[in-house]
Amino acid sequence: MILPHHGRYDYVPLPRRQDYSWPQGKRLAFYIGLNIEHFAFGAGLSHSLSTPLPGLDHRAYTWCDYGNRVGVWHILDMLDKLGLPAGHLMNTAVFDYAPDIVQAIKARGDEIIGHGRTNAERQGLLWEEDELRLLLQVREQIREHAGQDVRGWMSPWMSVSRQTPDLLREAGYKFLMDWPGDDQPFWMKARSGPMLSLPYPFEINDSPQMLVRHHSAEEFERMIVDQFDEMLERSEKYPLVCGVALHTMIVGQPYRQRALRRALQHIVDHPRRDLVWFTRPGEIYDHVAGLPEGVVP
Repeated sequence: MILPHHGRYDYVPLPRRQDYSWPQGKRLAFYIGLNIEHFAFGAGLSHSLSTPLPGLDHRAYTWCDYGNRVGVWHILDMLDKLGLPAGHLMNTAVFDYAPDIVQAIKARGDEIIGHGRTNAERQGLLWEEDELRLLLQVREQIREHAGQDVRGWMSPWMSVSRQTPDLLREAGYKFLMDWPGDDQPFWMKARSGPMLSLPYPFEINDSPQMLVRHHSAEEFERMIVDQFDEMLERSEKYPLVCGVALHTMIVGQPYRQRALRRALQHIVDHPRRDLVWFTRPGEIYDHVAGLPEGVVP
């Protein structure tokens, strides 16, 4: 039986891959991916904190808006105190709605990763020409408002079409974060050449864990700590990427932030932090792109 396949990458099991290290001989690359999103009022998709209301669900909109008005600022303060860099997966609708956030990210020296116009829409439902137009529009808006040549992409809701990797490369993007199938970066096939898939966690992610699976903040704290500790041990044999995916309206809530702070403090204070590269997704791409051809599958 021949099953349908995407044809984007070959099966290369972990033991058959070449070894390499991160800068300065580090073995575990650690990054924080902070999702900063803006939604349409009374239309389109939204995160939901409870059973959706019939008609205009103002609760869901304003609960999400808490992340831009309050949550993101406490999260950035926490990251500053812990000395942690971050990559920000940002809807371009935030640029006009909450420009102060963009200025704060620029002041930190963090990178912005393309994350669509708004999470009120799904990219994977667009026609090819419309999807390309979206990718180009996002790229230009990030350049205009943040002064960055965006390289990374994460689709709203991880919603992709069959041609998304092709269009991303043709629009000038260098890596994508929509395919959560590995703990190492790997090269994907696109129409005009290779496209790097960079690990983005579907498990160590506050949205599915807390909103869908209904785990508590303390359970999520334990997940982060266990993921980091286990991956640090495994990285003695293999170079790995440990990401933590966060959303401003979720872990920006005070009680959840206390649990998150404890988890990140554990990581920052770890006695073997000398083996950890605290970094951003774009820097991971730069390192992988600079390795000899064939080292990364």
